Amino acid sequence: MNVSAPKFQWVWNLNTITVLIGFAAGFVAWGYTISEMQTGRAQNAANIVRLETRVGSLEASTRMIDNHELRIGVIEAQIRDTSDAMRSLETTLNSLAADLRVTREILERLERSQTASIDPQ
Repeated sequence: MNVSAPKFQWVWNLNTITVLIGFAAGFVAWGYTISEMQTGRAQNAANIVRLETRVGSLEASTRMIDNHELRIGVIEAQIRDTSDAMRSLETTLNSLAADLRVTREILERLERSQTASIDPQ
């Protein structure tokens, strides 16, 4: 039994053309996909740089706000201390005013008693 190998024939038919067009379209689609991926990576890299810049500026703003909060806290403490000092001063002045009234009354009594002893009329 002698079996011969089939002979290769180069034939252009509809099936061959369809397969070749399919391979070509596959390579074109693969190239387009690779191109889109590279473009997307470049855009993502640019977006990452932009976001890092924004985050950096937000961190700087946050530090400034923290600094302002600290300053405001210090100023509020100073205002409270000043208010306490003003109340203390007001209390002291009121006490001195009362002491001055008492002193004036004592002086007036002394003057009356001296004028009464000088003028016995």
